[in-house]
Amino acid sequence: MVNTNEEGQLMGTKKITVFSERCIAAGNCYEIAPKYFDQDPEDGTVLRLRADAEAGDESLVARAAATCPVAAIELAE
Repeated sequence: MVNTNEEGQLMGTKKITVFSERCIAAGNCYEIAPKYFDQDPEDGTVLRLRADAEAGDESLVARAAATCPVAAIELAE
C-alpha cells in the first residue's frame, strides 16, 4: 500500500524546485542524479525530470542540490 497526502504526493517524498534562471550549466546535478535532472540541449541549463524525490533517493537528490554552485535546486517537504 502506498501512502499519499491530500495532493496525491507520496508521503516521505520531497518536492524538487528548479530555478532555471540561476543555472550556469555546471552539470553537477545531472551527473549525480540523472534520474531527476538533465541538461537542456540548447543552453545546458538544468531540466527537472521528476517533481518529487522518491523516499529512497532523497539523500541523492539533496547531494545534487548541494553541489549546485548557484543554488538553482531546492528540496522542500
